[in-house]
Amino acid sequence: MKRQSETTFHRLFPLKTVIVMAVVFSAISMTAAFRDRDRITGNTRSKNDINKDSVESVKAFMQVYKVLMSPACMNCHPAGDAPLQGLDGQPHTMNVKRGKDGKGLYAEKCSNCHQPENTPGVHTPPGSPDWQLPPENMKMIFQGRTARQLALQLTNYNQNGHKNKEQLIVHARTTLVKKGWDLGEGRIQPPMSYNAFVNVWDEWINKGGYAP
Repeated sequence: MKRQSETTFHRLFPLKTVIVMAVVFSAISMTAAFRDRDRITGNTRSKNDINKDSVESVKAFMQVYKVLMSPACMNCHPAGDAPLQGLDGQPHTMNVKRGKDGKGLYAEKCSNCHQPENTPGVHTPPGSPDWQLPPENMKMIFQGRTARQLALQLTNYNQNGHKNKEQLIVHARTTLVKKGWDLGEGRIQPPMSYNAFVNVWDEWINKGGYAP
């Protein structure tokens, strides 16, 4: 009786058909399992959501880029080893050099002129407790970078001072970054407010840190 049933089954469902049916049912089961996983982890973004995030992330970075390329930021992120001055990015008049730690070379230390606070007066040295250039081994150059080059550099762990996503978020809130909006009398601020900058910086990173 059992032999006859098996023969009838194989006549109705050839081996190839059985294999195809097994693959289909397996795929359906796996899809259901992935849906359950996504429901638990909250990972429910569709491809369209990801594409939308990339567009919005790039849009936010283009606002960030305008700030980073302004003299208030770029003058301390030069292509060479001398800080820049003024709206036209002229070399520092004191012939200051970066030095290994970014704080100056030999007797010409940044802190000799840049005190913890701004010096009173028009166009006098701005001040901050941690005034310096990026160190020699992590120069973080802004000058001459395209928007894409700068975005990729800022999100590269080996080029951004070894900062992960959370640390990049925190970095925008450091005293030295804030100083770009308080450089003393006679100086032009970046093209948007500090709070607006932080908002677009966060949006760029939180939506994927995409490069243009």
